[in-house]
Amino acid sequence: MIKLEEIDAVIYDMDGVLIDSEPFWKATEINVFKQVGIDFVKVGGEKTVGLRIDEVIDYWYARYPWTNMSTKEVLRAIMNEMIHKVRTSGVSLSGVEASIAFFKEKGMKIGLASSSYHELIDAVLERLEIRDHFQVINSAEDLEHGKPHPDIYIKTAKELDVDPTRCLVIEDSLNGVISAKAAKMQVVAIPDGTHAPDQRMILADQIEASLLHLVKRFQ
Repeated sequence: MIKLEEIDAVIYDMDGVLIDSEPFWKATEINVFKQVGIDFVKVGGEKTVGLRIDEVIDYWYARYPWTNMSTKEVLRAIMNEMIHKVRTSGVSLSGVEASIAFFKEKGMKIGLASSSYHELIDAVLERLEIRDHFQVINSAEDLEHGKPHPDIYIKTAKELDVDPTRCLVIEDSLNGVISAKAAKMQVVAIPDGTHAPDQRMILADQIEASLLHLVKRFQ
């Protein structure tokens, strides 16, 4: 069990942790990849959950190359659809405000480390009106490698001026959990119900049903 006295900063993932966007991602990827001849469900699209979107596209292009759109056009189509969905229908997940308030009251620094591109992060933070809660906001768009590489979490801890071993990460995907553990951080996994359960999530230090459940566990 994670001990709060061993934590100086809490770093949130975004998709599936702060905003209920995983259904958006799933529907959008199914729709756009269908346009290039890929049945995203049939090929096992859940393999790439949590990866940076350009890496998702490269992964599937390498396996099922298409010719009717460039990879940049596929990326743009996905981003446009995602931003529209977030701006018109995005809602926060249970316990976002309560958990941030709880950790702040404990004197912890708050960061955000997302695989999503800056324009989508901006759309989410504006929609949920939570930008001011975060002392550091990072996108894997700025890095050579996205999750499961640990770079984004190492960078966020450095900018928060906190030792990685004293950071608590909240993630919803296996790739995110692997990323945070590789950065030597403690991890709470809140698996997203949109995807099939993955037994490998036991790599996390703790598994909770929601942010509210996490806060109650600490109280």
